[in-house]
Amino acid sequence: MIIPKNNVHLPHIINVVIYKSMKELVEKVAELYAEFQKDATAQAENGNKAAGTRARKASLAIEKAMKEFRKASLEAAK
Repeated sequence: MIIPKNNVHLPHIINVVIYKSMKELVEKVAELYAEFQKDATAQAENGNKAAGTRARKASLAIEKAMKEFRKASLEAAK
């Protein structure tokens, strides 16, 4: 990222980076949730224990991604 010397565009550049990051995080959460849903359903409907392990792991990844999104969202609101 190139930062101009006069920093006139710096707030705009920061906002673009934050919103891009937020968009990527939303996509990441959607992917993780799709994985979670598939594995949780396999455990609930078929009793697949390995799928239950994967679902629990995905739930932790979702939690982490949501925390990252919250930080980015709060930063964007400033």
